[in-house]
Amino acid sequence: MDSTQQQVQHHLQNTFRLSAFRPGQQDVINTLLAGRSALAIFPTGGGKSLCYQLPALMLDGLTLVVSPLIALMKDQVDALNALGVPAARLDSSRTGEEVQAIYQSMDQGELKLLYVAPERLANERFLTRLSRLNISMMAVDEAHCVSEWGHNFRPDYLKLAQLAHTLNVGRVLALTATATPKVSEQICSNFGIAKQDHIQTGFYRPNLQIGVTPCTSEQRNQQLLELLELLNSRPAEPSIIYVTLQKTALQVADFLNRNGYRARPYHAGLKDEERSATQEAFMSGETPIVVATIAFGMGIDKSDIRAVYHYNLPKSLENYMQEIGRAGRDGEDSRCQLLACRDDLTVLENFTYGDTPDPESLAELVRWLCVQSSPFDLSTYELSQQFDVRPLVLNTLLTYLELEGVLASTAPFYTEYKLALTVPENELLERFDPARAEFLQRLFATGKAGRTWLTLKPREAAEQLGESQPRIIKALNYLEQQDLLEMKVAGLRQGYRMEQVPGDVEGLIDRMAEQFRMREERDIDRLQTVCDWAQSPGCLQQPLMQYFGETLEQACGRCSGCLGQTHELPPRHSQSVDLDVVREVMDQQHEALSQPRQLARFLCGITSPKASRARLGKQARFGALAEVPFTEVLAACEQL
Repeated sequence: MDSTQQQVQHHLQNTFRLSAFRPGQQDVINTLLAGRSALAIFPTGGGKSLCYQLPALMLDGLTLVVSPLIALMKDQVDALNALGVPAARLDSSRTGEEVQAIYQSMDQGELKLLYVAPERLANERFLTRLSRLNISMMAVDEAHCVSEWGHNFRPDYLKLAQLAHTLNVGRVLALTATATPKVSEQICSNFGIAKQDHIQTGFYRPNLQIGVTPCTSEQRNQQLLELLELLNSRPAEPSIIYVTLQKTALQVADFLNRNGYRARPYHAGLKDEERSATQEAFMSGETPIVVATIAFGMGIDKSDIRAVYHYNLPKSLENYMQEIGRAGRDGEDSRCQLLACRDDLTVLENFTYGDTPDPESLAELVRWLCVQSSPFDLSTYELSQQFDVRPLVLNTLLTYLELEGVLASTAPFYTEYKLALTVPENELLERFDPARAEFLQRLFATGKAGRTWLTLKPREAAEQLGESQPRIIKALNYLEQQDLLEMKVAGLRQGYRMEQVPGDVEGLIDRMAEQFRMREERDIDRLQTVCDWAQSPGCLQQPLMQYFGETLEQACGRCSGCLGQTHELPPRHSQSVDLDVVREVMDQQHEALSQPRQLARFLCGITSPKASRARLGKQARFGALAEVPFTEVLAACEQL
């Protein structure tokens, strides 16, 4: 065994207190230690995190871990610190003092792993700090978010490959539990990962007994009780019941409690304290059942979950695979049951259609972008409100325009800085040569003094002083780094430059509209794929594995199909459009509902920036046609 492998074994046993690697882990670690990038596709609970945590201790410099999951970041950093590994996380829950302490540790080379949300990488001051460091590795969790073909595309992920190049990162590890062959190919292409360094351990988990129970909306609660009673021979075992809507989580939890089961709801609309209390009660075993939207489970480190139920259809087979992957991570037998009801398609399709921007809004937005003088900057929040386009959709459009070569993003920046000197001003100025001291004195004079904070606007200061904005920001960042002032920032804006002014703006609008239409079509196709799979004759595991590019030679012998059950789903029941309701809302002439798609979204219970700002979500008719297919509501709105 060479010295590198001796070190690997030493860290495995002494630092991480493990006796052996899980499948695939050592191959990924050796690839990274050899200086190459890798893609690791392991099932949920397959030990992805060790693949970067262990080599991070052997590489010079900092390992940057990009993850969208704050709960996971917190759990992993706490666990690493408990093992004596110098790790930290930067996320929205951190105080200013905590952030400064982490920055100090980074600058002094004390940290080995730093966990950040992808949005943090749009922070100019943070990127400036990173550019001065030796970043030996970037680990990208949930890497399927990179791919437009993925089930959870995030435009901020598309820029990670470019950022890795800009920061001169030594190697990249892309990690995911759910990637189809097409998504894997795009991840490897983006990050320059060689085919032989794509390491996949297999999606099939024989300890999971999966089943489909066809039902109607009216039958569903009774079917759920019957499934729970099957497990009750082993009482109070940890279970997650996934639902689509927040109100469903409340209703089902209440229903179960009335029927003698200890259950709590969990969704993004609850207060932080309520969510934390539910998570702690579930982890401790006090509450065995959590009824949750997909907001629950990401980063939950509980290996003995015995059952995962889907009360509603999942949005995609990728979501389904990720969610059932939370069961039986200890290797013990666990049950995964889908209550398959076609009626769920209406709500799920409505969410997808609701994300597609209104054609008029999209056209106006693209025209506005194309007449900006270069360079220019924008506020995502302000533009989202102005054109009634959701921030995620707006960021996706901007990314599409970058990929078209129309725009190039430059540095993000803040419009307002609040400063509090930690030493008297004259003492601060004495630390610099006369020219720099005069520059700083003039700079401070442009600000507006308050009781504690001096408010300074870099753009206005640059105009008054005849200096460049980057010089001003660089000076302020330096003063903060030297602990000569405390700083708060506000008013994030993203800078852009025009790479080429489109000769055919209307053609560009058509191409952008087509991109969103194709995305909508892919999401609708994913829903249909779930229904098709749920009705598979025979073994359910074989077509599920095939979807992820894996071949299961023999039937599993354990799923509901292998046990002889048929999976024919009852026909879909949906309401028809009540034209009187449409007319009633139209007669109110809300400015935020002037376009047919805006009106249809409101009636189907889908929010938009303008509707939210006008507080239309509190109106009695909001969601009045949520049980009607969006396409039918939209057709009625266009007709009237």
